[in-house]
Amino acid sequence: MTTRLYLIAGEASGDLHGSNLIKALRALRPDIVCRAWGGDRMADAGATVVKHYRDLAFMGFWEVAKNLRTIWRNLHFCQRDIEAFQPDAVVLIDYPGFNLRIARWAKKRGFRVVYYISPQLWAWHASRVRAIRRDVDQMLVILPFETDFYRQYGVQATWVGHPLLDVIPQVAQPCHSGVIALLPGSRQQEVRRILPVMLSVTPFFSSYQFVVAAAPSLPEALYRAYLAGYPQVELVVGDTYGVLQRAQAALVKSGTSTLETALLGVPQVVCYAGSSISYAIARRVVRVPYISLVNLVLERPLVRELIQHHMNTPSLRQALDDILQPAQAEVIREGYRELRRRLGGPGASERAARRILEFL
Repeated sequence: MTTRLYLIAGEASGDLHGSNLIKALRALRPDIVCRAWGGDRMADAGATVVKHYRDLAFMGFWEVAKNLRTIWRNLHFCQRDIEAFQPDAVVLIDYPGFNLRIARWAKKRGFRVVYYISPQLWAWHASRVRAIRRDVDQMLVILPFETDFYRQYGVQATWVGHPLLDVIPQVAQPCHSGVIALLPGSRQQEVRRILPVMLSVTPFFSSYQFVVAAAPSLPEALYRAYLAGYPQVELVVGDTYGVLQRAQAALVKSGTSTLETALLGVPQVVCYAGSSISYAIARRVVRVPYISLVNLVLERPLVRELIQHHMNTPSLRQALDDILQPAQAEVIREGYRELRRRLGGPGASERAARRILEFL
């Protein structure tokens, strides 16, 4: 009998990891049928994508509040689509604000629920672990400390390793290209707040070539509008890894891209800025000492983090100058080697796929 899975990813990183999961599932069971919320990568891997993540990305408390009507419409559409498809399991990939609501609804209606790539409840929402325990049948985590976090709340979680290790090879030699990569994020709100500050430091490093890695899900005109005053800055769309592979250093918006940058061996400064309301709320509820996955996994501040009002031109200029120094760059790369060891070996996507099929 054909296995039917309904997968939900709401961001670019979820689309990447969801696509690799689908490929692993189809390698193990070629007749599997996957219907999904995701992006182009999941579609290319063989899923029927019914909603693209570019229509789902709302960042921050205030932004979510402003778009509640759209979010509720999406929830109801998703529920009706799952009912019509009748999957053997619903596979949720990160994207907690939406996926935890779907998990509760799906469980009540008798669908089996798998969560792949845990929400970062350990960072700011431990109260939601009760919902995980109630609504999720299988929790597959990708960070080594997450199993201990769930264990203390009575949830059995399986660590499968980090799927980025299947995507990004070991970097043999550091790059001395004179290229500095700018990764301002994959949502419009992120780009609007972060890219102008990143660009403001470029005149102070005239001997370097700056390259903006643009998300293919966003209109190119959005980036061009900010680059109009910086004709020397290059724009590359849809090839973030290619940009990083030729970069000597990078300014990176906090998120999965900080881990990608680290695994590609590029010294980085981590940047983040949200709306004043979202930031004020986050300061009250965030429970972790760092915002970058690099520092969280290593449990120490290897890379510099510039958050909200600290992300300004003078601070960013100094932080970038620091990581361009050979001695500091080597310290960071040594930390990256430790990071790779902590994340486990390759094969996460296959391990997750096998676990899902065993469960079914």
